[in-house]
Amino acid sequence: MRDIELMTFAWVDVLQPQVAGFLGTVCSGDPPLPGDAAVIFEVAPGMEVNRVIDATLKNTRCVPGLFVVEREFGVLQLHSRDHGQVREAGLRALQGLGLTEADRLAPVITTSERITGVDPHHAQITNRMRHGNMQIPTDTLYVLETRPAGYALLAANEAEKAARVDIMEFRAVGAYGRVYLGGDDASIRIAAKAAEDALRALSGRTRPAR
Repeated sequence: MRDIELMTFAWVDVLQPQVAGFLGTVCSGDPPLPGDAAVIFEVAPGMEVNRVIDATLKNTRCVPGLFVVEREFGVLQLHSRDHGQVREAGLRALQGLGLTEADRLAPVITTSERITGVDPHHAQITNRMRHGNMQIPTDTLYVLETRPAGYALLAANEAEKAARVDIMEFRAVGAYGRVYLGGDDASIRIAAKAAEDALRALSGRTRPAR
């Protein structure tokens, strides 16, 4: 059996409306609903995510939303209205991989930027690549980059939970995870703090195994 690295493992207690809606625009599986509980896994090598989805779907009533197998990493997000089923899915997956929650990588924030009074041209460029809400000129733009990438989902959800902001984009797949938020400056400050606090609160390994 190949060595498996648990890059991301995180519980999301209550999916917020924008995060759930955003996932519905990008996921290949069943779109989640606001209020669902969720869990996200990111593993390397990427193909090993098939073992994760097998263990969870055969033993729980959770359904997959985001499912991506890329060159290096595999990402799976599962959700259910039943929080207990989501917890069971997480435990079943870890058991199937022979890992524990302590084996995950702790998130590292690599970029945190707050840009006030966004220029209209900057807003238009940002809006060209987003799947969610739009950046309004003169509002504040917040950009967060983290690794591993999967933790971007948790960060975006905690930001929306904390303040009335617009989620324009979050990317939970790849070498880095990214979150783009827009809104008035006071709300962005609150949302940014909530997102970063949530990431810093997660324990885990500090160095990749490979």
